[in-house]
Amino acid sequence: MAHSSGKYADFEGLRERAVALRRAGYSLRQIRDELKVYNKGTLQRLVEGEPPPEWTKRPRAKDELRERARELRRQGWTYNQIQAELGCSKSSVSLWVRDLPSSQPRDRPDMTAARQGVRRAAAARAAAQEELRDAAYTDIGPLSPRELFLVGVGLYWSEGAKAKPGAHRRVIFVNSDPNMIKLFLRWLDLLDVEPHRRRFSVNIHESADISKAEAFWADQVGITVGDLLKTSLKRHNPKTNRTNTGEGYHGCLRVAVLQSAELHRRIEGWWYGIVGAAPATDLENRA
Repeated sequence: MAHSSGKYADFEGLRERAVALRRAGYSLRQIRDELKVYNKGTLQRLVEGEPPPEWTKRPRAKDELRERARELRRQGWTYNQIQAELGCSKSSVSLWVRDLPSSQPRDRPDMTAARQGVRRAAAARAAAQEELRDAAYTDIGPLSPRELFLVGVGLYWSEGAKAKPGAHRRVIFVNSDPNMIKLFLRWLDLLDVEPHRRRFSVNIHESADISKAEAFWADQVGITVGDLLKTSLKRHNPKTNRTNTGEGYHGCLRVAVLQSAELHRRIEGWWYGIVGAAPATDLENRA
């Protein structure tokens, strides 16, 4: 269907199929897998003008959660109880119900006015910080293919493997943040790096729950545990006070791209192209 240059011969025919799938309720990822179109820019052009199905739309606000929190607050629930019931942050609860009266006396005998003031100030700061983060989220909006391309170059050059002089070059990306991994994979899609060239493996401390970590990462990238390469274990040092423990610790996922020496050199060139294109700052005239 696609030539080596990445251009599609029967674009209109492909578009008809993509539009039909879109109207049938398919997501972009499902259309991509069905039509084997891994270039995000091409995929977006195929469904241009067709609205996404309702089930894929991100809610504009947590309306149902907010209304439930307000209902519980009217019933006399505390912030901690609402947080535990709904599984959201306490700062969100505070933001949603702060206009409702408290179910407890404001002047408890065991709490001074100063302590109450400190708590109220801390809650206000937390709510303001979450509101600021949510506002910043909406500042970004959709990324164009070029914007995603530039972000991916910077992401790889800061977190990906670099080759030492004379060493074999290979594109390898390791990270513990699932969002970083997913963004890197979307970048590979944009570069037309086929899924069959990608290899995944888990790097984790030997004292962790290995099976749980493997299942976690396989689910994050849409493969089976059997598709993972052998997990790399880090030896336990009893003298080290580890902080990467608990339910949220899943180790790191290593993503390696086969036959990627040429791509690695191009990434290096792209990065220095970005550095060269960035405007110089006049440090002498800074206040």
